[in-house]
Amino acid sequence: MIQVDSEKKVKATPLQVAKAVFWSFFGVRKKAALDKDVVTLTLPQVVVAGIIGAIIFVLSLVMLVRYITR
Repeated sequence: MIQVDSEKKVKATPLQVAKAVFWSFFGVRKKAALDKDVVTLTLPQVVVAGIIGAIIFVLSLVMLVRYITR
């Protein structure tokens, strides 16, 4: 017998992924948000958003240091 999953997995929007990664950089997440993220986020979404977030963070620091030392 084949079971049909009546609930389709809903993917998170890019904004939801960005928010989850942003708050994860600070290490601050609510339990309810974490539970929702586990259901909606996929590994590729998190990896790509994490890499983009890290690049933005590093470039922001470099720009800040250049501005201060100028």
